[in-house]
Amino acid sequence: MNRPLLHGAAPTTGSDSAAPRYFNRELSWLAFNERVLAEACNRDYPLLERLRFLSISGSNLDEFLMIRVAGLVGQIRRGIDVRSIDGKSAAQQMVAIRERVARLDKAQQAILADLRVELAREGVVITEAAALDREARARLRSYFREELSRVLTPQAIDPAHPFPFVANLGIGVLFDLVRKADEASLVEMVLVPHGLPRFVRVPGSDNTFVPIEGVIAHFAGLLFPGFRIVGKGHFRVLRDSDIELQEEAEDLVRYYRNAIQRRRRGRVILLELDAAFDRAAEAVLRDNLELSDALVTRTGGLLGVGGLAAVVDRVERPDLKFEPFVPRYPERVAEYDGDCFAAIRAKDFVVQHPYESFEVVVDFLRQAARDPAVVSIKQTLYRAGNQSPVIAALIEAAEAGKSVTAVVELRARFDEEQNLHWAAQLERANIQVIYGFVDWKTHAKASIVVRREDDGFRTYCHFGTGNYHPVTARIYTDLSFFTADPRMGRDAARLFNFITGYIEPPRTEALAIAPLDLRERLFDLIDGEIDNAAAGKPAAIWAKLNSLTNKDLIDRLYAAGQAGVAIDLVIRGNCCLRPGVPGLSERITVRSIIGRFLEHSRIWAFGNGYAMPGARAKVFLSSADGMSRNLERRVEVLVPLTNRTVHDQVLEQVLLANLLDNQRTWLLRADGSYDRIEPRAGDLPFNVHTYFMNNPSLSGRGTASDDAAVPTLRLRGARR
Repeated sequence: MNRPLLHGAAPTTGSDSAAPRYFNRELSWLAFNERVLAEACNRDYPLLERLRFLSISGSNLDEFLMIRVAGLVGQIRRGIDVRSIDGKSAAQQMVAIRERVARLDKAQQAILADLRVELAREGVVITEAAALDREARARLRSYFREELSRVLTPQAIDPAHPFPFVANLGIGVLFDLVRKADEASLVEMVLVPHGLPRFVRVPGSDNTFVPIEGVIAHFAGLLFPGFRIVGKGHFRVLRDSDIELQEEAEDLVRYYRNAIQRRRRGRVILLELDAAFDRAAEAVLRDNLELSDALVTRTGGLLGVGGLAAVVDRVERPDLKFEPFVPRYPERVAEYDGDCFAAIRAKDFVVQHPYESFEVVVDFLRQAARDPAVVSIKQTLYRAGNQSPVIAALIEAAEAGKSVTAVVELRARFDEEQNLHWAAQLERANIQVIYGFVDWKTHAKASIVVRREDDGFRTYCHFGTGNYHPVTARIYTDLSFFTADPRMGRDAARLFNFITGYIEPPRTEALAIAPLDLRERLFDLIDGEIDNAAAGKPAAIWAKLNSLTNKDLIDRLYAAGQAGVAIDLVIRGNCCLRPGVPGLSERITVRSIIGRFLEHSRIWAFGNGYAMPGARAKVFLSSADGMSRNLERRVEVLVPLTNRTVHDQVLEQVLLANLLDNQRTWLLRADGSYDRIEPRAGDLPFNVHTYFMNNPSLSGRGTASDDAAVPTLRLRGARR
């Protein structure tokens, strides 16, 4: 039986007069993770996909603790009094966070217990060694003795031995031993070596798994001959994993290489213990891990539920997973025999991943690498993945004699090491590698190809809302926009000159660039809707973002709503704007979509004095979220969509479908709670992900599929 979850951010209260206007960012993020966790209870999904959602919730929570909580702990330790958007000190936030994290952990363990029962009925067993039958236990014992024990290193804990270092995300088992010969006591630690599987498949079984720390604990007698085991317990450690750039850093590459090493040894943020962990043994860990500011939790189930993704990946049971989905290749490019440049030259088009293949982005760069008419390629790289065809295409282009410039962002969190590797590979291929600004991350997703043609040089551009990452492109919903518009080409060149040479453009013709003028451009567009409302014209704003936490942007949206602008927001993650408050935000609605794919695209649309959705609306895609870091401390782009077909696809397909979804949508209430939307009486169920999996796009279709009409989407009822 599925246990209920606690949904939504707790209402913010306090003496600060600003507090009622905003939700706390950290609690809002935890509410988002509770929505992710709720999908593990969703019986619309196959069992292993529900287990995957549970693992995502666990991994999300780990990152939250390693980054966000670590930052708050650092503020408390250094006595920094920086208030959150809702007026809370770091210490006040930590009180609420501790309580919410404990609730979330308890819910995760309860859901795991239910899923274990359901999975076992299907022959997928996640259990402990002691629960195995005698034959299976004997096979596991043989595996431990012959293989696993050879890579384990017991370490004594006494004054003669330094306390072993426990790495970030490290899991270990602590043993209280008594030597049989003389009854002397000894404490030993066994750390799980990096690179071993998180779960051991029981030899001779198809799909029976035991957590590796449980295997070590159960068969520890083979590690400690001559000793009695009088106590044992599992533990896991999370460390501060944020990398804080020092202003005096002169060599970014050297700095980040050193910082990655420091991350692995950061201050402990969380010590997670199993429920039966011995109190005396806990004191040993507390004394040696310097836990004065850390959270210490006792878990009644599995340590580190994020590791369950390994079980999902290793089990070959297609009937317990989503039916495989094969992305469509854009028909428009196929119509031109795969010639990306000819297709773009004929007409702008936009591709929506993962419904349409990321391969078209790779083909765009591969063709540029092999085309003798191509003179130069410039490319931003924020995240590219472990095995990147984008990197391979850039190297191929350089080897073919093209001028290639790659802007590699070293500060892509948890991808710094991978990006250092790619930078070295690119430099070895004689590619000009630029690391961008010291103070700002380069988060814009842009690629430009300059080609020599009969009428002169022509610039082909790709702008994206997601990373140049082939793996995430299969599960993140993102937009790829291709254009040969000369204005876009000139602005893209200005963007790259700004990044590589710090040459601030005096003006742009189409793009807005953060941190130069993107925020101001958004504010002007919002103000335009306020003016429309004042003039008695239709006034509306639609936006789709991952996060909305910037106070100034929220206040501008509040002002617009108060002026009579109807505002519909789809904010997947944390949202500090409080919707539906009389006199403040009753004309603002906030939705969050959680489902098979991760909603990641960033889109803005403004009615421009006409009813939405409409042909005269102003529509933009962007790399930026509604966060201070995106608007003030990152290089981002805001791209206007003026081609009619592209405009209509993004507004009347993508955005409208998100607003119509009644299967995967949660609605944010004024008190901070989230309620799952259900179809109203007379409404048909509408799943935004299913819709796009089954219907081709507008702009990427080409004429060959004109007879395969895309169903028309319409708003239900009158808009406000």
